[in-house]
Amino acid sequence: MSLNATPQGERLHIALLGRRNVGKSSLINALTGQEVAIVSPVKGTTTDPVRKAMELLPLGPIMIFDTPGLDDEGALGELRMRSTRDVLNKTDVAILVIEAEHGLGACEQEILELVRAKKIPLAVVYNKTDLAMPSAAAVARVAAVAKAPVLAVSSVTGQGVENLKLALAKIVPDDDESLRIVADLLKPLDVVVLVTPIDSAAPKGRLILPQQQTVRDILEAGALAFVTRETELLATLAALTRPPRLVITDSQAFAKVSAETPRDVPLTSFSILFARYKGDLGVLTQGARAVDSLKDGDRVLIAEGCTHHRQCDDIGTVKIPRWLRERTGGKQLKLEHSSGMQYPRDLSEYSLIIHCGACMLNRREMHYRIAQAQAVGVPIVNYGVFIAHATGILDRCLEPFAMSR
Repeated sequence: MSLNATPQGERLHIALLGRRNVGKSSLINALTGQEVAIVSPVKGTTTDPVRKAMELLPLGPIMIFDTPGLDDEGALGELRMRSTRDVLNKTDVAILVIEAEHGLGACEQEILELVRAKKIPLAVVYNKTDLAMPSAAAVARVAAVAKAPVLAVSSVTGQGVENLKLALAKIVPDDDESLRIVADLLKPLDVVVLVTPIDSAAPKGRLILPQQQTVRDILEAGALAFVTRETELLATLAALTRPPRLVITDSQAFAKVSAETPRDVPLTSFSILFARYKGDLGVLTQGARAVDSLKDGDRVLIAEGCTHHRQCDDIGTVKIPRWLRERTGGKQLKLEHSSGMQYPRDLSEYSLIIHCGACMLNRREMHYRIAQAQAVGVPIVNYGVFIAHATGILDRCLEPFAMSR
């Protein structure tokens, strides 16, 4: 995919880490060939993680993060360091930036421990080599401790930058070809009907992102995609010369689409497909079952991975709470909301988390959020799985995945 065609959640996420004034921002500018990050000799110039979508050969489309130094000081410094650690929850590849003067000090050792704990592929870069070049013995020691490739780079002269790009290409995790949105359920020339209500939150003239990505995956499988609104579903099915292999619907149209789709035609939703693609469908299905055990006074978090303009009948703040009340028989629940990066650190006080489909999050971050909930024993479900359960058709919507095994 080209840069413009690659969604944020599908790009390789690369984070530069290190102490203050080690040259992380300068290195990003050298890597990208652009003035992406502000550069200053003053310590702490980068006060919050800065991200930039780029095309970086030979890696392709990436999201690169410039982070505050992990040796920052004071209460504000601790907040900045916390935001840097949060970046690691979505990082696919980490670059630890050091310099000959410090090598691997306490700050760098802390970064190594964080990266190892999250099993993130790592490269170590000696920056500012135009000022001081590390000795061969120092490089060997760092490589032994970090268990990672070590490169010497000058952001000023550009020396070593191309070698760094090639080294990153070698440590990038291989794509798992088995991870597909829907293509693994299809054979060439299978017919797929996609029911896509016109979402008022989508930009004019566009489908929403999960719908776009699903259509692309169907086409890559050599299957045939027929896109229709829920109001034309019956006419679409009647116009087909053979039954579709699969009907995929927007979750908000579940009730109507389920009623109008013949029982022998497999049915699922975009959000359930993304529950499998970005998360863990088994865990999220268990979370849906937990809805029926909620009690008066339980706290429920409704979380979204992005921020968007709220509509009058917004799914997260209006529709999900309405379906939740209906499914629980009107129990008095305490509903809380989060969006974008504002995801709670402590989930232990919640009885359930209902998460969006994660189309704007990468797989690593969604898996982190699921693991975070599991660590404190809190059930988690995504929108589509929850809506299918709330409308009583979850078992039907899971059948296509059983059929594929």
